Amino acid sequence: MSATTANAAPLPQAGFRPPNMALTTIGLALASFMQVLDLTIANVSLPTISGNLGGSANQATWVITSFAVSNAIALPLTGWLTRHFGERKLFVWATALFVVASFLCGLANSMGLLVAARALQGFVAGPMYPITQALLISIYPPHKRGQAIALLAMVTVVAPIAGPILGGWITDNYSWEWIFFINVPIGLFCSFVVGRQLKGRPERLEKPKMDYVGLITLVLGVGALQILLDLGNDENWFRSNLIVALAILSTISLAVFVIWEMTDKDPIVNLRLFRHRNFSAGTAALVLAYASFFSASILVPLWLQRNLGYTAIWAGFATAPIGILPVILTPFVGKYAHKFDLRMLATFAFIALSLTSFARAGFNLDVDFNHIAMIQLLQGFGVALFFMPVLQILLSDLQPHEIAAGSGLATFMRTLGGSFAASLTTYAWTERGAVHHAHITEKLSAYDPATIDAATRLGNGDLQRGAAVLERMISSQAAQIGFNEIFHLLGIVFLIVIAFVWIAKPPFQAKAGPEAAGGH
Repeated sequence: MSATTANAAPLPQAGFRPPNMALTTIGLALASFMQVLDLTIANVSLPTISGNLGGSANQATWVITSFAVSNAIALPLTGWLTRHFGERKLFVWATALFVVASFLCGLANSMGLLVAARALQGFVAGPMYPITQALLISIYPPHKRGQAIALLAMVTVVAPIAGPILGGWITDNYSWEWIFFINVPIGLFCSFVVGRQLKGRPERLEKPKMDYVGLITLVLGVGALQILLDLGNDENWFRSNLIVALAILSTISLAVFVIWEMTDKDPIVNLRLFRHRNFSAGTAALVLAYASFFSASILVPLWLQRNLGYTAIWAGFATAPIGILPVILTPFVGKYAHKFDLRMLATFAFIALSLTSFARAGFNLDVDFNHIAMIQLLQGFGVALFFMPVLQILLSDLQPHEIAAGSGLATFMRTLGGSFAASLTTYAWTERGAVHHAHITEKLSAYDPATIDAATRLGNGDLQRGAAVLERMISSQAAQIGFNEIFHLLGIVFLIVIAFVWIAKPPFQAKAGPEAAGGH
């Protein structure tokens, strides 16, 4: 512990209430919604952006990758930045800089400038979600903190779903620049409102030294890992020299980072937070469950478009029902969750998520829109009960001044889990499809009369056309079997996550100052 930390007395942050609680909550939640939305809003606009700016499809992917890399680097730095600047000031400046970066994205007239602006946008967005979480916990009284966390949980679920739909609508009806310009008035409103409402809020400020070794190894390790995960499928993984080099750089850098941060007296990322039992167990549950949830969120739209022939917008409509129940149930979960054991709520959530995964494992190529949408709707029940209990569990045994750092670290781990899930899921689906394609075709022969007869009938008498139709049918069936296998595995993973939740021990009331210990 540094001298500054030892001498800093806890401040009664929990006794502070903004003049207008509702307005403050709207400002904080809207800023987080805007930031999380920008993780996915540009995805469906990439072809339009690359066409307008004269970039290739590979260059366009860096619009996503640059944001993800810089965001992943900034997230674990939240604790250090909070200690140095204070939570209120960090939120206001991060949100204001997010506005500037968004404006620069919209003004970009080349792919290089857009990628650079997106990197800046991702970096300043990093602290916004964790700081929002810490601020909401600090301004709400103990019996209402579950509602505050539930509100952010809803943002986490709804914003990524709304992103592609909203991005596609704006791009089709206006122009791609407006997916970034729309952030300007929203961000300015949030920055101004929160800055005014929380003026006078007591802050625990320190002057931590800059941990240059930790910073450099974090940037190199996380940056290389995130680029590896984003480019792995396109570069054919470890058959590529670039991927091998990134893997070596990431492994060495992160190994040095962990060792250094665990032994340094004043680390830039406080990995000692994992000494808290609930934080460790809750973070493990969050990472595994979110990675599985994100895998489903990635795979279902891809499957709808590649296998069932849905357009991007109709794939969005088919998957959108997952957000309905979280929006409806979140206020009730936040209000009444404290009456139940949060581990039990999380268990119900993971059972629901497991059952919907097993249901998808039984899909076939004839499944209709209504059935797909209904499974998405039912999955929303699990999602509604998932985030809030797990977030409250992992924050419950942190000290008030550790909440921002803990939230940033847990969000970083969750984001990294999502990146692993996105890469591994698409890779596994391709590989399993290839395996099943080989298994099916090994039973067919160009010299088999039955095969020739079937192909001829499929082509209405044209053997060559029929062979092409047969190949498409085999590819679709092989991909479907791979899809079913992955969801069977995800169903099992959700059940395994339940064990991590029950490692945690009550009480699960998030601390926010002296009143958490009975001081208010």
